[in-house]
Amino acid sequence: MTDTIDRLAGLEQGGPTFTTRHEREKVALATQACEDLLLGNQLDSDLTQAERLVLAAEQARVSGVSVLEAEYRGRAQALGDAITPELRSILDQPGAQTGNARLDAMLHFVRTLALNPAQSDQAALLAIPAAGLSLNDTVLLAQLIGFVAYQARLLAGVKAMGDLGGVTEASAAQIADAAPFVHPANLPPPGEPLRRNGFTSETLDWKAWLQVLDPDTATPEQQHVLEVSHPKAKSMDFYLVLARQPQVLLERSQAFNAIMYAPGGLSRAEREVAATAVSRSNGCVYCASVHAQRFEQLAKRNDVMAQLFDEPGTAGTNARERAIIQASLALTRTPGSFGKQNLQPLRDAGLSDLEILDMLHSAALFGWANRLMLNLGVELYSTP
Repeated sequence: MTDTIDRLAGLEQGGPTFTTRHEREKVALATQACEDLLLGNQLDSDLTQAERLVLAAEQARVSGVSVLEAEYRGRAQALGDAITPELRSILDQPGAQTGNARLDAMLHFVRTLALNPAQSDQAALLAIPAAGLSLNDTVLLAQLIGFVAYQARLLAGVKAMGDLGGVTEASAAQIADAAPFVHPANLPPPGEPLRRNGFTSETLDWKAWLQVLDPDTATPEQQHVLEVSHPKAKSMDFYLVLARQPQVLLERSQAFNAIMYAPGGLSRAEREVAATAVSRSNGCVYCASVHAQRFEQLAKRNDVMAQLFDEPGTAGTNARERAIIQASLALTRTPGSFGKQNLQPLRDAGLSDLEILDMLHSAALFGWANRLMLNLGVELYSTP
């Protein structure tokens, strides 16, 4: 079965990249389910399907992923009279304002988050409900923006894989024997906080800028989603604000788990390298802290995390790490020009096609995660 990513990337059923992609069938299914929910007509929302499609097209345009822009533009135009003159002006006049306070607040949010999520702030978020969107629909908009960021980058990466060419059966990566690891004397031991250049591996808290749900008065559906999302979801602002859109949170959690915890392929530690590289590039201190810490727990070292915090452009302790980091940064910063030239170093470093796909999944996913963390709340330090 093909889906939107397969179709827009030009993958042929049975071809090597198609076959590799569908080795991660849970990711493919979860990605399509998120799209169907966020951009279909299933949700009961005052943020109309027409508005969501036009905003998705605009985000894809700003991101430079023209094939995705054309897809959502075409779907929006197919809705006919549901596309109001104001929405039509967004499609016809790239970058223009509409004069409608509600739409223009959303457009500002979309255009800022498309490429520079750290440049948005609490005021930009609160301008959206102030302009007439409900809190639930404000969360829906944030999830939509996060998803389109993920989808645009995944599409760019998968298309690059197809252009690079592959093999139906990916061979195991060849990893050269390494010298025994010696912990750098200038770094704290793994497990102790690493603090460099405004980033840290210590455990942080996070505070939502929107009113969160009260777990005691949540609907049965919201209660269920909180219970299956995270053991501490009922006490964490992140989940309590996202549970305003329980169906979306549930589908996103399916995608997250399928990407980060699937067996085989890229090692768990190297997926955390990609996640941290993206978070460092996007300026997401919270996500960088979580995934630097997870890398330390898995790899029993923190040298590459220190390098990422200092200067991601030169980070990596070996060819594999350097290739993973550079591809993650390119996909994050310039998805519109991402191509096979960005993947060749991964193959040269010995990564199999499945490992390359896992790296793309992880990097694209944190385009979504970072945008939620950066633009729905703020990290809090629990220690001085």
